[in-house]
Amino acid sequence: MMHYEIRECIATHCRFRFPAAAGQLVGDRCPWCGAHTQVVHRLPTAMQDTETRLPGDKRVRLAGLLDNVRSLFNVGSIFRSAEGAGLSHLYLGGVTPTPEHRKLAKTALGAEQHLAWSHHRNGVALAETLRASGHVLWALETGGAAVSIFDIEAPPLPLVLVVGNEVTGVDPDLLALCARCVSIPMAGRKQSLNVATAFGIAAVILRHRCDLTPGDQSSG
Repeated sequence: MMHYEIRECIATHCRFRFPAAAGQLVGDRCPWCGAHTQVVHRLPTAMQDTETRLPGDKRVRLAGLLDNVRSLFNVGSIFRSAEGAGLSHLYLGGVTPTPEHRKLAKTALGAEQHLAWSHHRNGVALAETLRASGHVLWALETGGAAVSIFDIEAPPLPLVLVVGNEVTGVDPDLLALCARCVSIPMAGRKQSLNVATAFGIAAVILRHRCDLTPGDQSSG
């Protein structure tokens, strides 16, 4: 197991503080001013990330569909959020990278090893198949037709939360297959969040709503 430590620059004019892997020479020198550093704390792991499981490893019938999400870091972050929220599956469509890419693990932090996933070349065709098998699709998207996710009380199950490309959003034909659009209300000048941030927020909220729902709902 890799151990980590918190180091601090000994130069009084700098005192730059940062984490570093224990025993590596790169931590001996301050990356800001080049002076020597000293260890102020030793940590057993990088993030103290305990893998406690839900009772019985229970996962709800809530999944995500990532259609043409380009960034490895966004997808890795979504894997971490989805696994932590207890989602059952991530469907990866189009150019969305898969956990087979080694760099994805840098932000997934092992979540990709505990969450089921599958890749599909065509997100619209996948959505049609999911709908035909009884899944309800909700798009996480801004726009006039979107309903605040905070106003949702009992999400239908099985539910698939759909997010789209970082620049172009959800494919119009995929959006047309969604029973509802939900959004995260914004208070600043920017009217949307990074796709990974938005998905993480929405996944936790929907999971909480599912836990409050007495039984599976069948319509949206």
